Amino acid sequence: MEITDDIKRVTTKILIKNMVCSRCIKVVREEFEKIGLDVRSIILGEVVINGTLNEELTEKIRTVLEENGFELIEDKRAKLIEKIKLVILELVRNNDGISQTGIKDSDYIVDKIGLDYHYLSTLFSSVENITIEQYIILQRIEFAKELLKYGELTLSEISYKLGYSSVQHLSNQFKKVTGLTASQFKNMTGNFRKPLDHLKEN
Repeated sequence: MEITDDIKRVTTKILIKNMVCSRCIKVVREEFEKIGLDVRSIILGEVVINGTLNEELTEKIRTVLEENGFELIEDKRAKLIEKIKLVILELVRNNDGISQTGIKDSDYIVDKIGLDYHYLSTLFSSVENITIEQYIILQRIEFAKELLKYGELTLSEISYKLGYSSVQHLSNQFKKVTGLTASQFKNMTGNFRKPLDHLKEN
């Protein structure tokens, strides 16, 4: 948690693990308001409330988050790891064709976090047992699965949206990660999505 002075009012920033969708934001806001917190702003992985926290309120927050599948982040290393994951989520899902602009994934992450990439990469690998590069690939393939299931985009359009240099590049990575071709996956039924926190290579 980080305390800041904003417009002469004390606010507290709370970092939360496993927030990965708009529904997560809705759930966290509702649960925080139920326990009497004045939510000032909320985005994926971060909530800013008016006021400060004491031990009792912190425990209430921790409990209500865990009951809903989230986790309060208090350790500095854990906070940084979660920030890296959220930047990767933003990179993959909200920046159509960003790799086509020539901006490297590593430069994007450094620009957003403001720390040396080698340090971030080493920390991430040591804690998550997977490299940042591998994690980005897994996130892209997970998003490709969703887009294939929606059926609104062609594989070529998905390839561009996710920043791949070619359809073949996406197809090769998709097969390597899932063991299926994109067409085979699209024809299958069932929920193949994994929680953000559980994305690891087999």
